[in-house]
Amino acid sequence: MRVIGLMSGTSYDAIDAGAADLDLVGDSLVLRPLGLVSEAYDEALRAALAAALPPGTASMGEVCRLDTRIGRAFAAAAVRADRELCDGRAELIASHGQTAYHWSEDGRVHGTLQLGQPAWIAEATGLPVVADFRPRDIAAGGQGAPLVSLVDLLWLRGRPGTPVALNLGGIANLTAPDGTAFDTGPGCALIDAAARGFSGGQLSYDVDGALAGRGSVHEPLLDRLLKEPYYALPAPKTTGKELFHLGHLRDALAGVGTLPAEDVVATLTMLTARTVADAVRSLGASEVIASGGGTRNPVLMAMLGRRLPGVALRTSDELGLPSAAKKAYAFAVLGFLTAHGLPGTVPTATGARDARVLGSITPGRDGLRLPPPAGRRPVRLVLE
Repeated sequence: MRVIGLMSGTSYDAIDAGAADLDLVGDSLVLRPLGLVSEAYDEALRAALAAALPPGTASMGEVCRLDTRIGRAFAAAAVRADRELCDGRAELIASHGQTAYHWSEDGRVHGTLQLGQPAWIAEATGLPVVADFRPRDIAAGGQGAPLVSLVDLLWLRGRPGTPVALNLGGIANLTAPDGTAFDTGPGCALIDAAARGFSGGQLSYDVDGALAGRGSVHEPLLDRLLKEPYYALPAPKTTGKELFHLGHLRDALAGVGTLPAEDVVATLTMLTARTVADAVRSLGASEVIASGGGTRNPVLMAMLGRRLPGVALRTSDELGLPSAAKKAYAFAVLGFLTAHGLPGTVPTATGARDARVLGSITPGRDGLRLPPPAGRRPVRLVLE
């Protein structure tokens, strides 16, 4: 089955569309990557989304407009991916949508909201769309995240030692071979927020780690940031920009006075490196395989490497899975599993009572035509 996976992460800078041919062969799920296209949000939509996300507020009208505008943007990305990557022969779209809110309280997740109405994607492409992946896991008592853990476990199965998958997006998360998975805390979320704040919106992130590279870590600020109670919570746990946003940074800065922008960004970069490294060590990892936008920040990767002596640190690109496309491919896999009636979660990763078939399906132009249910779950992911 030829599937397009659509993904926009917590940095909300662009929509990634990754296409793949997927087949069940025995106990393996075979993935043949077809490529990635990326569509940047237009500035007006990105600004409207940024204003609505925590700590901002939005009216129901603004949420409705965002749901439609993001849905149309996702639809345009899907049409482009079908044309450029699939020769117009895609069979299914799997859309994560844009996370607007993840309701976490008292150690539990009670709800989640991803915007990007899938009807626009189905109408534009004529294809069935699997969307709303997270709510079913939450309804089953899970955190609704990290959902890519199943793909990581299938992909890394059989690798020697204790390989741990790391996603360095806006939020960082880990997956261990025993199925333990959790968000460690901010990946690039606070770094991005500081870069935007100090540049008056001219920068959306710390390009090539340039700001951090010119700064020095301010230990009193780092100590204040590390006192955030989230870091001490047991797994499974999940977080988001509901917690790690510019207001979180301002609260910490209020206790240390005025600092140069470069020192603040360097300190936030170390915060990510330290909290990720502490979590990696707790899992007894022999190697870390990283993906996500944070892998393009050489200062962050260098800090992380120094805090993990004796642990091999490499990117998913080195193992044949392009870091930039990994999450889009992961949701293509989850959509494929849903279409075949197979669960897309790992209970030990999300904390759910049991594995669940994920998502809701919007029919395509020819109605709803799904493949026959698969007989058994795959136990490994093979890249070809």
